[in-house]
Amino acid sequence: MVREKKHESLARIRGVRGLAEILESDVKSGIGSTSEVDLIRRRKVFGANEYEKPPSKNFLCFVFDAFKDTVIMILLACAVLSLGFGIEQHGWKDGWFDGGSIILAVFLVVVVSAVTNFKQSRQFTKLSAKSSDIKVEVVRDGRRQPVSIFDIVVGDVVCLKIGDQIPADGVFLEGHSLKVDESSMTGESDHVEINGKKNPFLLSGTKVTDGFGSMLVTSVGMNTAWGEMMSSISRDLDEETPLQARLQKLTSFIGYVGLSVAALVLVVMMVRYFTGNTTNDMGEREFYGGKTRFNDVMNAVVGIVTAAVSIVVVAIPEGLPLAVTLTLAFSMKKMMNDNAMVRKLSACETMGSATTICTDKTGTLTLNEMKVTEIWLSGEESTSCKQEMASNMSPIVLHLLREGVGLNTTGNVYKQSSLSVPEISGSPTEKAILSWAVFGLGLDIEEVKQKCKTIHVEAFNSEKKRSGVLIRRNHEKTIHSHWKGAAEMVLARCSNYHDKDGTIRAMNDKERRRIETVIQTMAAKSLRCIAFAHKKLEEENGQVHEKLEESGLTLLGLVGLKDPCRPGVREAVDTCTAAGVSIKMVTGDNMHTARAIAIECGILKPGEDLESNEAVVEGIQFRNYSPEERAEKVDRIRVMARSSPFDKLLMVQCLKQKGHVVAVTGDGTNDAPALKEADIGLSMGIQGTEVAKESSDIVILDDNFSSVVTVLRWGRCVYNNIQKFIQFQLTVNVAALVINFIASVSSGKVPLTAVQLLWVNLIMDTLAALALATEQPTNELMEKPPVGRTAPLITRVMWRNLLAHALFQVTVLLTLQFKGRSIFGVDEKVKNTIIFNTFVFCQVFNEFNARKLEKKNIFKGILKNKLFLEIIAITIFLQVVMVEFLKKFAQTVRLDWGQWCACIGIAALSWP
Repeated sequence: MVREKKHESLARIRGVRGLAEILESDVKSGIGSTSEVDLIRRRKVFGANEYEKPPSKNFLCFVFDAFKDTVIMILLACAVLSLGFGIEQHGWKDGWFDGGSIILAVFLVVVVSAVTNFKQSRQFTKLSAKSSDIKVEVVRDGRRQPVSIFDIVVGDVVCLKIGDQIPADGVFLEGHSLKVDESSMTGESDHVEINGKKNPFLLSGTKVTDGFGSMLVTSVGMNTAWGEMMSSISRDLDEETPLQARLQKLTSFIGYVGLSVAALVLVVMMVRYFTGNTTNDMGEREFYGGKTRFNDVMNAVVGIVTAAVSIVVVAIPEGLPLAVTLTLAFSMKKMMNDNAMVRKLSACETMGSATTICTDKTGTLTLNEMKVTEIWLSGEESTSCKQEMASNMSPIVLHLLREGVGLNTTGNVYKQSSLSVPEISGSPTEKAILSWAVFGLGLDIEEVKQKCKTIHVEAFNSEKKRSGVLIRRNHEKTIHSHWKGAAEMVLARCSNYHDKDGTIRAMNDKERRRIETVIQTMAAKSLRCIAFAHKKLEEENGQVHEKLEESGLTLLGLVGLKDPCRPGVREAVDTCTAAGVSIKMVTGDNMHTARAIAIECGILKPGEDLESNEAVVEGIQFRNYSPEERAEKVDRIRVMARSSPFDKLLMVQCLKQKGHVVAVTGDGTNDAPALKEADIGLSMGIQGTEVAKESSDIVILDDNFSSVVTVLRWGRCVYNNIQKFIQFQLTVNVAALVINFIASVSSGKVPLTAVQLLWVNLIMDTLAALALATEQPTNELMEKPPVGRTAPLITRVMWRNLLAHALFQVTVLLTLQFKGRSIFGVDEKVKNTIIFNTFVFCQVFNEFNARKLEKKNIFKGILKNKLFLEIIAITIFLQVVMVEFLKKFAQTVRLDWGQWCACIGIAALSWP
């Protein structure tokens, strides 16, 4: 019925009320019993509000993906050939070592990369589930309470406001100007009006774009069209981030170099072999034209091909994409603990380059815990908020204020009994005004609602910055309109005011200026100023007004709401400024309030001349600049007051055109365009609407500006960790390539065998990626200016470190290759083992060097990273096992103490 919008079916069961009865619910107070038993029964009968997700990839898929790598395929083919010839030549007992050990090594590399990727995907699935867990306001047993979207049951009464996602299919109960964007379901971009008469049907997954109301849930989970649709698509978190794309280019470039070198080695060694320039272990010539056995020739050729292919294995840094994934996944997990939930992976790394943060004021820089602290009533001085104020007020004004607050609100007051303390719900501003009216003016909201009938509602939106209701009191002909909103906006529409006795007086210029001064005085104390106004309308020839009058209003009074600054905001702002990131505050408050808060938060300095340097502007001013003026002034602007969402979007576009990397925080539905346009959209987890969260890249779970700074710190950390890994990885690649190339060209033998190179590959790619990717952010990161969009990935400092270390390793190992036997007085096999051992230890020491790119003290903070130390220990342990125990597998021989010390001593020279 709901999905196909069948009105006649609804009429047949006596409309919405009849439907509520069938579902054992009440249109006002929701499900009667909130006991777990009843909820479980409803879930059993109607299903839970969850949809079946398509099965995620299992572990074998990841293993299969890892095997798809071309280089791995070639290596396996060579290994199988080598295995065949080896067994034929030396019999089963000794012939399988060469080929078998390569197969084993390949298998190890594949399994390790599959395990890491599998764990990654599991973690992303978890995060994805967390990001779809939305809080929804429902009424159960007459009480409004937030529950998880997954806990909603059929029969629940759900409260909807602008920006909410509709959590299940249902029908409209009551509300005003409710409009819904059904484009996610129907593809139609026009907003659909929802009302009791023409269109009471609400579909799951659509978004509220205007107004407010409540709905009765009729079907959940897989019984909704949204559930069916969502179960067929899986949210893909394997998107390629900009950094991964840049690394892909780097990887393929290095891959080509590696392939060329390998091809050269292949040609040179083939030529040397077939011209009879190579000797075997006994020192005898290997190839004698037609006299050599076919099997021996094939064996030698396979050996040469294997050597060439293993050079490619080391040359291609397939560890780079893995390192990025590991770093991003690690930081995502840690950021979750620091109250930031990443919805889009690329945002992690982009945040590191952010140069400007445009932030909201309410709830981000301030606590969003509003409280009425000052009141001004016409004809009086402004007073601080006292409890007994109702007694001093004229009865007329008191009655109108109670009506204005009680009817013109999206909040709610719930009292269990006449003696219990009222529970007030709604947005922070609504809650503050309602609690002032309940405790200060003696408002009984139910009584007010019963005495009046609401004819029309104009919901609050950030363009108009006010809301209004049109009402008729029972047994009266007269119609009244009530307005409340931003003080100067409401004041501009008032032409009268009430004096002390409640008499209506015309407002002259002197009085208007006096009220404007009151507003400015409140704003200078960083109070948000709200005005209440009223107008009485006569019915014309029995015609009911549908439109609210917006002019000729009578001012009732003003209230000042204090929203204190969040603790720690000032330090966070200072940290950003020190890190070269400029903070711009964009707020809907007036100039004076905005300036006062900006000074309190440290965005503006108290003594500076704000007029001449144009640090504070109003939205309308900014909007009316020419594009050239805007581009020229945007860098100087630090506070934009009375701004609309469009102004925020303009500012973001303007900053991006000037080459800034812009992060934007937002919580309202109307912030969605700016959040999408920005390089990094940060939405608020508590106050943020669903639409804002959908448009953002990162959700700040505690709505705190300090968490934004944490995200910035992590972003820089991700970038920095990846740079460390690139430096480490490329050093190994260059060294291994040069050594094997020179040695094979000059002597026809490669000092590092296929298995040894695969082992180095495993250390480098997986273990080092883990060790370097999990470095925590330090405060040093926040002392440098941000890295721009176009800055090279490999900086000059990195080139310096990289080339110096590669040169050192090449020099040492080539010396060992050509003079090792005479230096140590050992045979060929021991010499090759020493080269292999020294090479691996060079990487272990160089891993420490990579921890700090520029600083000399590479050990600073090393004890904080336990994982790094564990990985170093594991690498050393496995290397000892390789050399001392897996002799046949690794083609090594045992070394004595002196030789071990020599290997470690030579490698340790890379520290100084």
